[in-house]
Amino acid sequence: MKLDLNEHPHRRYNILTGEWVLVSPHRTKRPWQGKLEKTVSEKRPTYDENCYLCPGNIRANGQTNPDYESVYSFINDFSALLSNTPNGEIKNGLLRAKGEAGICKVVCFSRNHSLTLPLMSIRDIEKVISSWQKEYQELGALADINHVQIFENKGAIMGCSNPHPHGQIWAQYSVPLEVGKKTIQKLQYWEKNGGSLLQDYLIQEINLDERIIVQNEDFLALVPFWAVWPFEVMITPKKHYQNITQLSNGEKTNFAHIIKDVTTKFDNLFETSFPYSSGIHQAPTDGEEHHEWHFHMSFYPPLLRSATVKKFMVGYEMFANPQRDITAEQAANTLKSLPNIHYSLNNN
Repeated sequence: MKLDLNEHPHRRYNILTGEWVLVSPHRTKRPWQGKLEKTVSEKRPTYDENCYLCPGNIRANGQTNPDYESVYSFINDFSALLSNTPNGEIKNGLLRAKGEAGICKVVCFSRNHSLTLPLMSIRDIEKVISSWQKEYQELGALADINHVQIFENKGAIMGCSNPHPHGQIWAQYSVPLEVGKKTIQKLQYWEKNGGSLLQDYLIQEINLDERIIVQNEDFLALVPFWAVWPFEVMITPKKHYQNITQLSNGEKTNFAHIIKDVTTKFDNLFETSFPYSSGIHQAPTDGEEHHEWHFHMSFYPPLLRSATVKKFMVGYEMFANPQRDITAEQAANTLKSLPNIHYSLNNN
């Protein structure tokens, strides 16, 4: 008996991590009487004198930001990782701990306090990507840095403490758990098949054309078959690149285009500034060649039914297994149908 993947509960296998995801599409039919998140729709100024990240303002640690014009990065004033931490280990019976050295940086995307990625120009998003390339290369070249994680938390409900357009970079001694799992899966596939796991997956997705949202000559954005978050999206280059420094100028432009397209569709879905956590997974910087790696950027947005209903990972998800309420195909069709012009511009 063949399952109807849009109707019946089933599990889907994540080829990148080796984990399973439970999909229960009939759960969206439940009447909602749960928590409604407050939405913030007021228009922000282009400059906020109380913002720690705006040009020329004093940050929380007393330092003053320069009057920067575009992208500006600095070491986080309250870093989770410190460069002078000893990489020693402590053992006490079954208790083990290790020191973790690293560097945490903040990357301001724009001097304009009111912007987000979907409202930035392609040229300005390119500048952000150029900053990511520079930071990955420079931080990754340091002796005690074996992994560089580029990410953005957008929106207060995703824990973002400042609405100024910015992301973060954590560079550290050890390779994080999620990246480690993906490295194992990709390496096993590479050794067995002599090619890239993610590139072969992309070829299958292009042939099926069931979960693709938008694509251009160099990049593809889709809802992964194994997606966990309601409107999870993965952007990945069509060519087999281990990291973002390998992009040509033209490919960087197309990367900027597809980031803008995806984030615009997010905002258009519920006509709100769509919250998410996004991150780029790419080859560790541990000195190995990592032929198996194929870099990709993932977006994990929490909104499920509307701008006020958030998907929380609780109960079963926390204690048993990731679970999603709509299928990847349903999410992809919804996002694909949305316009590429931001809703706020259509209202003007």
